[in-house]
Amino acid sequence: MRVVVDQGRCVGAGQCVLAADDVFDQRDEDGLVDLLDPSPPQSRLADVRHAAAVCPASAIAVED
Repeated sequence: MRVVVDQGRCVGAGQCVLAADDVFDQRDEDGLVDLLDPSPPQSRLADVRHAAAVCPASAIAVED
């Protein structure tokens, strides 16, 4: 799995962090998403897909 984040679309809602805090974080300076692990283990697939689904800006893509 590969996770891609479009920083330009991120609005800093933080839903991704709530869904998968080992994969996503928010930057202190502007609250935008910070991708911690672009290739998380398959065991995190459901949470990462959930993070992408709840992102209000559709800034997260998950590639298998």
